[in-house]
Amino acid sequence: MLWVTAAWGACFVAIEWGLRDAPLLWFAALRAVVAGAALLALGGLQHRPGPTGRRAWGLLTVLGLVNVTVAFAAMFAGVAGGAAGTAAVLANAQPLLILLPAWWMFGERLSLRTAAALVVGFAGLVLVALPGGGGRGAALSLLAAAAVTAGTLLSRRLAGLDLVTATAWHLLIGGAGLVLLAAAVEGAPVISWTPRFVVSLLFLALVGTAATTVAWFTEARHSRLDTLTAWTFLTPVLGIALAALALGERPGRWTTVGLAAVLIAMWAALHAPRRTPAPAVRVASPERRDGDRRPGRAHPRRPGERHHT
Repeated sequence: MLWVTAAWGACFVAIEWGLRDAPLLWFAALRAVVAGAALLALGGLQHRPGPTGRRAWGLLTVLGLVNVTVAFAAMFAGVAGGAAGTAAVLANAQPLLILLPAWWMFGERLSLRTAAALVVGFAGLVLVALPGGGGRGAALSLLAAAAVTAGTLLSRRLAGLDLVTATAWHLLIGGAGLVLLAAAVEGAPVISWTPRFVVSLLFLALVGTAATTVAWFTEARHSRLDTLTAWTFLTPVLGIALAALALGERPGRWTTVGLAAVLIAMWAALHAPRRTPAPAVRVASPERRDGDRRPGRAHPRRPGERHHT
């Protein structure tokens, strides 16, 4: 998760750079298609099995449309509509959004501390979204976070499928949706294939999408979702740091307060104590002379009866 969150944090700077040379939706579509094609080629070289059956293809279609078409379009638009550092925070609000669905769908219970973290995290998101560069870009980044959260929940249904080929096909299906959306909204693509754009696209597709998505889906299969997604609190930290270094963005005072609240909430959710049932221990209380057997009183021994401890 350390390298996954580092790669995701760098993605927002790569998106900012790439958008200087390509339209928003076409750039997002290229990211998904190149990543899916690379994973499909890898699966073919390793002779991995492909998905079969209507259920598998139906799940991959829904996952691709939610986790790729909606998430990528909203994520790219969020960066274009606001500061990259702010978008990095809001688009990675997944730890705060997934806790209630994880409890409802998979029985991952919430503690009072986690519930308090949700309230603090929501307040931090409001501070970031409104006075700290909110508006259209903030709303789109939150939409991206919600779509990625839904994708993480759906990824648990991929049991029995090879993750490399399943990830490849869901990226290709979602990329096809982005191509149709880009053609309808932006028309024919007008892209400047500069070295900066090529490097940004390859990093986003191969590292920030193909490799990280396989790793993320792998962990989502056997980890608690609240613990897993809480790792992404590192992503906005790295995104803001890289945006400050590479793009010269400086978060304002209220944005900094909001970011701190979000990170504290994520940390609290990650370190929330797990409730474990205490072992049942019988404590013998003093015997009553009248042989009272009320709850909490020890059973008096009969003559000749052995006492077992």
